[in-house]
Amino acid sequence: MKEGEVFYYADEFNVSWLPTLRKMWSPQGQQVMIPTPGQPKVHYGLGAVNYHTGETVVLIRRRKRRQEVAELLEALLEKHPQETVYVTWDNAITHQDDEVEMVVRAAAGRLILLYLPTYSPWLNPIEMLWRHFRREVTHCELFLTIKDLITASYEFFNRYNQVPDKTLSLIGAIPK
Repeated sequence: MKEGEVFYYADEFNVSWLPTLRKMWSPQGQQVMIPTPGQPKVHYGLGAVNYHTGETVVLIRRRKRRQEVAELLEALLEKHPQETVYVTWDNAITHQDDEVEMVVRAAAGRLILLYLPTYSPWLNPIEMLWRHFRREVTHCELFLTIKDLITASYEFFNRYNQVPDKTLSLIGAIPK
């Protein structure tokens, strides 16, 4: 990247009140019981990771519509008011519409969107960060309220923004 340019990978992820389950050890013949809420509630994370610094920008919303996707792009532009921002993400329908196009036009050449092939999450390194997020925050964990889950989610990303080399390692990037 040239001076004055930043490069992000972006995507969305589910923040579900229903705990995600994974393999775990238990005494032979005994099953570990994981409590679940009566009705699962889902929020959505929209995020981007700077491939060169490891810093993340994450929004958690009730929906992941075009409006929320545009909000993520605006947050990236706000974070980098003088730089050109490159964003690489998948071909989801919410990434290609009028709201997103309005943000691109308003950025006047400072926002460049790059699209990955459809159905190819292995090409987007941010998927590794989402996987680690689920392992650390939601696997086999029931929060008392959805608000507690959202707080824990933001705390995870804030904590990782304090140690960006760890994020770079997770996404397979080499620190500068």
